[in-house]
Amino acid sequence: MGAAEPARPVGWATGESAPDGEWLVRAVPGAAALKPYRCPGCEQVIPPGSAHVVAWPADAAPGAGPSERRHWHRSCWRARANRRPR
Repeated sequence: MGAAEPARPVGWATGESAPDGEWLVRAVPGAAALKPYRCPGCEQVIPPGSAHVVAWPADAAPGAGPSERRHWHRSCWRARANRRPR
């Protein structure tokens, strides 16, 4: 696997290229995190008030909505290439 390319801004999200594909990623500050979400990286809850990131495939249809977006702990998002398959 090659190293991930540097992030590039795309509007209010940042485009990221990694071995697992092209992604759009947005940081969510704790003050804006109003609901709990389940992180797909660790399968633990991200509680309201916790800063985290939202990521979705860069090739998702415009306006694809919540079905394409996943909320991740920042550390889980950064370490996703090192996870073992579940």
